[in-house]
Amino acid sequence: MATAKILINLYDGTRQLIAAEREVLLTITDGNKQVVFRDFVKGPAFLWKVKFFDNFGDQYTVLASADNAIDVGFFPVNVSPKIVRPVFLMLLPEKSEFSFSSRSELRQHSPRLVELFSQGAGDAAKAQERYEDLMEDSGPSLACVFNILTAARDIHLPQSTILDYFRQFVWSDKDFPMKQDRFYVWAEPELLNQVKLAHAQGAFSEEPNPGILHKGATCSYKQIQFGEANVQITFHENNTSPAGTNWVLVEPDIDYFRDMAAHTLLEVVPGFFSLTDPKTVYALRWIAGRQANVPEFNPPYSIRQAAG
Repeated sequence: MATAKILINLYDGTRQLIAAEREVLLTITDGNKQVVFRDFVKGPAFLWKVKFFDNFGDQYTVLASADNAIDVGFFPVNVSPKIVRPVFLMLLPEKSEFSFSSRSELRQHSPRLVELFSQGAGDAAKAQERYEDLMEDSGPSLACVFNILTAARDIHLPQSTILDYFRQFVWSDKDFPMKQDRFYVWAEPELLNQVKLAHAQGAFSEEPNPGILHKGATCSYKQIQFGEANVQITFHENNTSPAGTNWVLVEPDIDYFRDMAAHTLLEVVPGFFSLTDPKTVYALRWIAGRQANVPEFNPPYSIRQAAG
């Protein structure tokens, strides 16, 4: 029988390869639900030879577990005897904390994000205060903002990226607060036309009856590039734009799952009790991007082992 190879690459929450001495329990299961490998290994990379069935049996699952880390895995790992199939997994610490870039580091990382934080602040000092307040008081909300803005930067519409159309965050409206799973931003109305064009080209799916899950929404579209952690753009066209502008109110978020039914059952229903976790989104989006061989998801923060 023909064989194929899987190359498993293990990273931590700082997007760096794990230490060479770190022990990880790896489990590899084929598409027939047969465990073909389960043992402890050390180090950041592991190459394993597997059977090639030339059918659904070639859809492998790879799982990784380590002490003081959250279990992680990926499916499907579609193998072929013609290539070595890479798998990228991120082991987040069970007890973790955010490590955000300073504002000067953010300016080097993405001047566009600094510009958004500055809009409407009045001056640089107040913009700095905004950023520091979010870091200190609302870390999960800031991580959510960075997750979505980083993803939006890399989503190319027919004429530009999603990020290019954003103009000003909604900062102080109690009806549209920044949360750990979404925020609200004013955007150029052309964004809606561009997203509709992307939908026509098969890059987005349209959510029916968006007002059910997004109060006041008029339409909503979700990226379908990845199996997990796709950006959803929801439009609130009936909200009045700030004086002197003709912007449209936009509500971006990132779903765990691409499938709308899975999103509704596994995110929204539990979401009445707990919101989508930005740390999970961070790992899922990074893994999905590495598997798809697109530019690395690199928001201006990382996730580290919590002190103490």
